[in-house]
Amino acid sequence: MGANEDQEMELEALRSIYEGDESFRELSPVSFQYRIGEDGDPKAFLIEISWTETYPQTPPVISMNAFFNNTISSAVKQSILAKLQEAVEVNLGTAMTYTLFEYAKDNKEQFMENHHPGNSTPTPANNIVSVETPSTAPSSKKKDKKEQLSKAQKRKLADKTDHKGELPRGWNWVDVVKHLSKTGSKDDE
Repeated sequence: MGANEDQEMELEALRSIYEGDESFRELSPVSFQYRIGEDGDPKAFLIEISWTETYPQTPPVISMNAFFNNTISSAVKQSILAKLQEAVEVNLGTAMTYTLFEYAKDNKEQFMENHHPGNSTPTPANNIVSVETPSTAPSSKKKDKKEQLSKAQKRKLADKTDHKGELPRGWNWVDVVKHLSKTGSKDDE
């Protein structure tokens, strides 16, 4: 089987295993996040795994750069990533995303033993930590956010427009007529 067939099979398996699991998030067909720990747990952390084009023959990119992890020191992040990298080397050549997430869940307490949430400060932007293979990381594409309108704004806009979303002819004439009636038009002379 080729790398793409292996990835398709693993993607299908991950979707069925984690269906309904709020901790799992599929960012794209080759990038996944998993929150280790419950909501509100000060020792919870987020792992992001991105597959390279030749995964599982080559290691995936494992990252802890998510904003969720900003209270974890870079030393703790490096320690977690080093332990996950050891698991990657053991499982190289096989589907390992599920294995890595489960390994992190099983060893959460050991991973976070040096994390002290009470006195930690957010990690500065220059302390971004990730493990990746050179020049094989997938490119991340950011989508432009659309302007969000409130319900009242949407209603007002819908009332002004016709079924095609266009303003009716002469919608602003009322303002012109009011203005002319107050100032007087040239025809009145």
